[in-house]
Amino acid sequence: MRGDAVRKFIGIGCLLFLLSLGFQTALKEWIAIPTSITVFEGEETTLYQTSRENEGLMEASIPVVSDQPHIAFSLKENNAGTEATITASKAGETELSMEISGFPVKQVDVNVLPNIKVIPGGQSIGVKLNTEGVLVVGHHLVQTKDGDQSPGEDAEILVGDMITSIDGHPIQRMSQVAEYVQAAGEEGRPLSITIKRDQQDLTKELTPLKSNGEHSYRMGLYIRDSAAGVGTMTFYDPVSKKYGALGHVISDVDTKKPIVVHDGQIIRSSVTAIEKGSNGDPGEKLANFSQQRDILGSIEKNSPFGIFGTLAKESLKNNIHDEQMPVTLSSHVKEGPAKILTVVNGEDVEEFDIEIVSSVPQKQPATKGMVIKVTDPRLLEETGGIVQGMSGSPIIQDGKLIGAVTHVFVNDPTSGYGCHIGWMLEEAGVINHIQGKAKAS
Repeated sequence: MRGDAVRKFIGIGCLLFLLSLGFQTALKEWIAIPTSITVFEGEETTLYQTSRENEGLMEASIPVVSDQPHIAFSLKENNAGTEATITASKAGETELSMEISGFPVKQVDVNVLPNIKVIPGGQSIGVKLNTEGVLVVGHHLVQTKDGDQSPGEDAEILVGDMITSIDGHPIQRMSQVAEYVQAAGEEGRPLSITIKRDQQDLTKELTPLKSNGEHSYRMGLYIRDSAAGVGTMTFYDPVSKKYGALGHVISDVDTKKPIVVHDGQIIRSSVTAIEKGSNGDPGEKLANFSQQRDILGSIEKNSPFGIFGTLAKESLKNNIHDEQMPVTLSSHVKEGPAKILTVVNGEDVEEFDIEIVSSVPQKQPATKGMVIKVTDPRLLEETGGIVQGMSGSPIIQDGKLIGAVTHVFVNDPTSGYGCHIGWMLEEAGVINHIQGKAKAS
């Protein structure tokens, strides 16, 4: 009898343990259901996925939409389990109520965007940025009768600081600095220098020094007010003329910090040669800016997802996909074949084969949403894979713009990262522009 009781006790314990595992998994799946989701009008989007062992536990939870006939919900069986999807027929914002036995337990905010279409790029562009102030990129010593000194270092001005004003005068160009430094040096007084460091404004006092055998006074600082490089156009909106390019932030080559942009231009450029990538060396596009300095547009923002601004041209053709192309959400990107548009010679945009190795549906902005691999034999022969200057090349899958090339794997130049197009559209203001039109209508 005692042995039977022990066996029953062990059996009940094992059963409870197995059930608890099931509920733990179900709880995890329940927690994984987003509290907010963005979908495109008319596109079916996955809300959640339940594994087969928890289908019974989740069946009691059925999403319902009260007085929202434009939101359709469906359950689909697949090999993994059950997939719950929603489809919206009208742009706007609504709330989805998750209920168990008629009792609401979770709310999901649904943001329905109008169908967004932009024109993909692929063109090689020259990038010229002017900083917000002048950027400190190094210190140097001034040789004086009292020995070598660096006034900038003594004033605790650091590499990466942005000088925004001197003695109350706004500073935007290097050429403005010399006259204030010389005047203070001749008068034997310190300069009041305002710097921006980590989004904070600080004031420093710096006394200029004159080097032996020279007439000009110096701060002991290396400064710069602009930066230039080469990248690739990703897309533009033909209505608002807003564009996005590069897919990643532009950082200063010396300080390694993102450049705070005052203004800038994108300029037509032509690829003259390719330094082929290899293991440990990502390679590079070599390009010239247009002889006529053909300015394509302004630069208004330098963000983790690239550079953004407004086109000066009525249109910008790549001669492959010059019509508006729909975009898609990160949750709709599939592993498998895709294409990129980029330039490897002159100004001719060409289409090349790649593979989406993996894609992560993202709820929060992140630059590395996809892993991609170049599979096109000719591109591999020409470049070795992904090279510097290819950043921003649009990624197209199933006739939709899904993202942009951003980074190369240094130890494998055939592979790299891509960012999902949605984050670039938000940074460019294209989504807000289209949402505003939808609300106004």
